[in-house]
Amino acid sequence: MAIKSLSIRIEEDMLDQLHVVADYEGRSANSQIIYLIRKCIEEYEQKLGKIEVKRKR
Repeated sequence: MAIKSLSIRIEEDMLDQLHVVADYEGRSANSQIIYLIRKCIEEYEQKLGKIEVKRKR
């Protein structure tokens, strides 16, 4: 699986809050974001079924 990079715009206060939560959970901010994305996808798939992704060649 390839690792891709993603830039986001985020308010400074929200980023500071993310760092607090990540530190509490023992994660980096990046790892916390990945955790939250995975959790969101799992919840979506539980409600609406598996997401099938088609890769471009």
